[in-house]
Amino acid sequence: MNSEVTGFYAMPLKKRLAIIRKSASLTAQETALLKKSGALALDRADAMIENVIGTTQLPLGIATNFLVNGKDYFVPMAIEEPSVVAAASYAAKLARKSGGFVASADPPMMIGQLQLMSRSLATIYRARERVLAGKREIMDIANGNDSIMIKLGGGVKDVKADIINTKRGHMLIVQLHVDVRDAMGANAVNTMIESVTPRILEMTGTESRLRIISNLSTGRLARARAVWSKETLDEDVIEGILDAYAFAEADKYRCATHNKGIMNGMDSVAVATGNDFRALEAGAHSYAALNGFKPLTKYEKNRRGDLVGSIEVPIAVGLVGGATKTHPIARIALKILDVKTAQELAEVVASVGLAQNFAAMRAMIAEGIQRGHMKLHAKNIAVMAGAEGRLIHRVAEAIIRKEQISVSAAKELIEKWKKRRAGK
Repeated sequence: MNSEVTGFYAMPLKKRLAIIRKSASLTAQETALLKKSGALALDRADAMIENVIGTTQLPLGIATNFLVNGKDYFVPMAIEEPSVVAAASYAAKLARKSGGFVASADPPMMIGQLQLMSRSLATIYRARERVLAGKREIMDIANGNDSIMIKLGGGVKDVKADIINTKRGHMLIVQLHVDVRDAMGANAVNTMIESVTPRILEMTGTESRLRIISNLSTGRLARARAVWSKETLDEDVIEGILDAYAFAEADKYRCATHNKGIMNGMDSVAVATGNDFRALEAGAHSYAALNGFKPLTKYEKNRRGDLVGSIEVPIAVGLVGGATKTHPIARIALKILDVKTAQELAEVVASVGLAQNFAAMRAMIAEGIQRGHMKLHAKNIAVMAGAEGRLIHRVAEAIIRKEQISVSAAKELIEKWKKRRAGK
């Protein structure tokens, strides 16, 4: 096999697929599966990214029971991992009894960064003064690039300039603080940074390097809070969750998995709605590490003895632009979710992250995570063992009852039922 192919991107999709089929010795059935487009047509996919040969799919589930700021939501979640959708739904059901989730989100402010260099430290310091003195001009140039965003009340709201000392010398980092309205904002912010760079270089006599958005969107935080009453949780479960939280707060290894559970929920909503889940991940984990890598959630007891959970995390999501508009399933997911602004979407995403985190800890304390996870995984086990159609559910239920959730146990049942059906 030789992966060096000239002009692969420019080839028709059929020719790309033919090359991969030959290289990987794909069967006719495997090739047909790659050609099967589903809701995302191949020509649409080919316009979204480079070197397309097919599409892939994830299960799309609906988390139920979510009440956020007094409004009911069916929450679309796209994920391959069992238990996530069910767990979030269960956590939301328990939280409803105390009023659901109370959430808020900051205005959608993103930061674009321009890296400026000079061999002269004096030039760097003068450059900072000139940038700050020319703030209004810089803002006017940047805001001339997106008339729709400006009309909606967005655009560059501030310009900052910081000098940092690195192993490569001092650098001046110019920041554009941009209200991106209902967009995630990457394309708009990057365009603005590019547009102001020539004028800033003219002002400062420096050289530019990187011009790019930051995914640590500390100006775009979302928060959610929920109460799980002592009437819905046993006292020992509440105490166990508080102990588990203290563990995550004190130990970075546990904290990593604690925060991963939060992202199970948040990422699933982002994928379903066509948002950039990698940006969510980068922002969340960076924010968690700002003051020594801590959990993104907090848990405590109120005076009644109820469990109170809260979350604060940067959430950069949008309703316009990118896959949110080009992917047909993302459009349907947003229609199901029925959110009106990017801030409202961020509030729902934060609530789902908190719900998923609570549910994971409750499951570990109350029953053990693997036991609950494997029960929900039983259908996958049945399929792996060769079950089809209605037999999938029958096998899954049987191996759960027997508490033997394994491929070998499922195969044994399938063979037994096949022999019985054949009269042997």
